[in-house]
Amino acid sequence: MKKIIALLMMAVMMLALTGCGGDKKAEDKAAGSDKKVVLKLSHVFSPDEQLYKSMELVAGRINKKTNGRVEIQCYGQNQLACYKDGLEQVANGANFISVEDPSYLGDYVPDFKPLVGPMLYQTYDEYAKMIETPLVKDMIAKAEQKGIKVLALDYVFGFRNLITNKVITKPEDLKGMKLRTPGSKLFIDTINAMGATATSLPFSETLSGVSQGVVDGLEGSEFTNIGTKCYEYTKNVATTKHFLGTCGVYISTKVWDKLSPEDQKIVAEEFAYGGKEMTKISTESYNQVYKELEAKGVKFNDVDHVAFEKATEPVFQQMEEKEGATPGIYKKLKEEIAKIRSSK
Repeated sequence: MKKIIALLMMAVMMLALTGCGGDKKAEDKAAGSDKKVVLKLSHVFSPDEQLYKSMELVAGRINKKTNGRVEIQCYGQNQLACYKDGLEQVANGANFISVEDPSYLGDYVPDFKPLVGPMLYQTYDEYAKMIETPLVKDMIAKAEQKGIKVLALDYVFGFRNLITNKVITKPEDLKGMKLRTPGSKLFIDTINAMGATATSLPFSETLSGVSQGVVDGLEGSEFTNIGTKCYEYTKNVATTKHFLGTCGVYISTKVWDKLSPEDQKIVAEEFAYGGKEMTKISTESYNQVYKELEAKGVKFNDVDHVAFEKATEPVFQQMEEKEGATPGIYKKLKEEIAKIRSSK
């Protein structure tokens, strides 16, 4: 009888220990949701530019609302990996947030390239409505399958124009000119199709490249122009509006899954809000920047948009025929834009 009682007592003790172990695991799991995550955010913009300021604002709000559980350290001016290298960091699962033109997503989901292709949009609003369509939502879902969580696509900072010392009105005027572009193949192909010779330079070397005559100018927005002080060396802007200047925000799905549902919600909402906030600021401040540039001696001229649109159509054809974009995607994008314009 004593042996039986002893065995029963041992069994009870083992069950109790097992129960404590289970409780401990549950406690550890609960505590894990409060574990601090430090993410490095990288982009190429300078402190005077709105995207730089917007990233700082968003990072601060996220840190505050998560009580410090999610700390985002922002690095601008190409201090860390940018462009293609930045997206590789994300795709490889690093604790990294890449802020780049959506065209760089084209290395993983080819249809992102035509989404931000040349001469497509006339207003910010057209693009804002485009990225809410099922067509683009499908692209975003495909990016997640590649390990990239898209937190935003609409950090809009203005249309990109040609910034040179020469009056450009048609593609033929660009013959023999070298223009600085980002390293994106889409940008390079577009500038070449427009008639110039695209020259890829790191953003940090752009001003010296222009001042030393390495390039004859660059393509970029008025905010980039005034933020980098390129206007000191280039006094003319041809308003081609060949690209809508916008950046997306991307994080690894593996890193995203480490965040608690509560923190995921905060991060997603703050980056979404930040994009709309920045677009509003950009819209309101554009006229002021335009006037400031004029006061500094910069002259603006209109261009033959139809001629440039025709010149850049082969860029879309190449995307579909040689770069993996869905056949007919350009036509679908044009159809969506037509619907958006007709609904105004």
